[in-house]
Parts: sequence; C-alpha cells; structure tokens
Amino acid sequence: MDLVVGLTVISVAFMLGIAALATGIGFGLLGGKFLEGVARQPEIAPMLQTKMFILAGLLDAVPMIAVGIALFFTFANPFVALVQ
Repeated sequence: MDLVVGLTVISVAFMLGIAALATGIGFGLLGGKFLEGVARQPEIAPMLQTKMFILAGLLDAVPMIAVGIALFFTFANPFVALVQ
C-alpha cells in the first residue's frame, strides 16, 4: 500500500509540473505572437487583444483540470482500493 501511495504522489507531482510547464510555454508563445501581430498592424491591436485574452482563458484551464485530477488522486485514490 505504501508503494501505491508513494507512486501516486510522484505521479501527481509529475502531472502538475508538466501542466505548469506546458502552460508557461503556451503563454510565452501566445504573448510573442500577439506582440508580432501588433507590431505588424497596430490598428488591429484591440481585436487581437480580445482574442488573446479568450485564448489565455482557455489555456489557463489546462492546469486547473490537472489540479482537479491531482486532488482526486490525492484524496480519493482508486488504486488503494485495489490493493486492500
């Protein structure tokens, strides 16, 4: 049982780390492309900004889903019932 709990903790940490890293990379790419678009055509900056914020909200949902799954595995681990 200790092995299952230990491996669950490692997998939860790995899942949250990968989600945070992927979100950081995504925000970096999104911001860079936004700045490129505004530098090319400054007159469409408000339209690009609106679309960027919509995509940023969707991109921010990825770590929130990972946190929800991590909390599920931390507090209601289905694998512990298989061991007992």
